[in-house]
Amino acid sequence: MELRHLKYFCTAAEQGSFSKTARTLYVSQSAISEQMADLEREIGVALFRRDGRRTALTAAGEVFLVEARTVLAAASHAVEMAQGAARGEIGTLRIGFFAGGIGLNFTRIVRRFRREYRGVRLSLVEMTPTQQWQALVEGKIDLGFTRPLEPQYLEELAWETIRQDQIMAVLPKDHKLVRGTGQTALGTMSTLPIDVRDLAGEAFVLSSRETSPALFDKVIELCSEAGFSPKIASICTVWSSVVLMVQAGEGVSLLPLNHQQAKISDLAFCPLTAKNASIDLVLAWSPKRDSVILQSFRALVGAMRQN
Repeated sequence: MELRHLKYFCTAAEQGSFSKTARTLYVSQSAISEQMADLEREIGVALFRRDGRRTALTAAGEVFLVEARTVLAAASHAVEMAQGAARGEIGTLRIGFFAGGIGLNFTRIVRRFRREYRGVRLSLVEMTPTQQWQALVEGKIDLGFTRPLEPQYLEELAWETIRQDQIMAVLPKDHKLVRGTGQTALGTMSTLPIDVRDLAGEAFVLSSRETSPALFDKVIELCSEAGFSPKIASICTVWSSVVLMVQAGEGVSLLPLNHQQAKISDLAFCPLTAKNASIDLVLAWSPKRDSVILQSFRALVGAMRQN
């Protein structure tokens, strides 16, 4: 049994005549008669009562008509879904992110994508940068807002830089190096930059290299260029824990500028004099699993970045 058998049957049931059905479908009447006879033989029941030029459904035919229409509707829906998926309008998109690096634009991008691609179900998964890379390789997420990749992932994953985050010195508000502060939308900010060399005698709270190698290495690089190795008092796995440790007096830190700082009143966030005091935020994905949906999302990110 093929879909055309069901289409012929439904049309014949509606027209009440094989001749009218033939004209409607632009096929010969004999072809319609043969197809309906084949269908009846296949299912083993009479579907039509034939009376000269007129046909009428039997009781079995009436039941079969309901089910046939359901099957044809489902087939039509399946075609529409497949075509929508091919256009990137239908499907799922799993996005990895980490709270310490997304910024306000992340939520704007997600909201806009949801408005423009209502048939795509977005799933947001919070992961550290290293967790995202492995999840991309394993196909557990489709896209990641993350930090620059470690060398071992460069062959398997593609990436593009979407933003450079300025690295700030995070200090207690009453620290001797904090000068010329003012309240901004991002919290207490110092108007006078700090030379990393002035932090040589401080204890440092760092983000773990296991969770964010790029940030850890950048901090070590900045300190090394300033002529010292940081005295590490504590290592934390997430941005919020680093901030908490600084609040508790454990030490100072170097962190990318983040919108969440607006909620922290007892810390100061000071720019650095070093010209390379920044770290990339990148969008990463697996080329093996690229899709129209992924391409549409990346295009939207690119468009919003330009604006």
